[in-house]
Amino acid sequence: MRNAWIIAKRELAGYFVSPVAYVFIVIFLVLMGFFTFMMGGFFERNDASLLSFFVWHPWLYMLLVPAVGMRLWSEEHRMGTLELLFTMPVTPAQAIIGKFLAGWLFLLVALLLTLPMVFTVQYLGEPDIGPILTGYIGSFLMAGAYLAISGLTSACTRNQVISFITALVVCLLLVLAGYPPVTNILLKWGAPSAVVDFAASLSVVFHFESMQRGVLDIRDFIYFFSLIVFAIFTTSVVLKSKRA
Repeated sequence: MRNAWIIAKRELAGYFVSPVAYVFIVIFLVLMGFFTFMMGGFFERNDASLLSFFVWHPWLYMLLVPAVGMRLWSEEHRMGTLELLFTMPVTPAQAIIGKFLAGWLFLLVALLLTLPMVFTVQYLGEPDIGPILTGYIGSFLMAGAYLAISGLTSACTRNQVISFITALVVCLLLVLAGYPPVTNILLKWGAPSAVVDFAASLSVVFHFESMQRGVLDIRDFIYFFSLIVFAIFTTSVVLKSKRA
């Protein structure tokens, strides 16, 4: 893990060398503020909570996280440095984990910059800190799952635009899986209730909503970490096949 951490630190520093990182953070914070206070009816709710803040995370991450993940491996393909990277004294697994951790930490920095919203809620009322804390934990895990999927699509192509669009579509499917219109279609097709429940359980919203309510269920942790591990493992398979 030491080599993975070295790669992670190098990659994380690389994010802040480019102005793209700062543009991403500004766009992320502006959109979060806009959707929370304008679209989410923060003040109209008359409720000291961050429900109107967290409810937009699955949708905004779906658009913004693939923009971070699309360059993880597509850039290596484009510049022809993939083989060079794997000839260094690191294993492919260490390189994949290192790059993923760098992107995840970058997203954590962007997420932590939204903490003034917590202070705003505390100033306006007496919020329950539990749901806010678990909401941030769930948001961080969901960002990691989206990033791992984006890294996988990035490993499959050298074109960053294709990687972005593919990751966006996959993340959209994970968001929509548990929505009533989708489950209702399955029911109309005569799918057993067990199949409908399983489809709903694949939705990131299904697992994130319980964390928004302040519930830390081991099944939600298993879900997000399973997505991350599966995507990282598949990424390693794809990259190894490209080396062959």
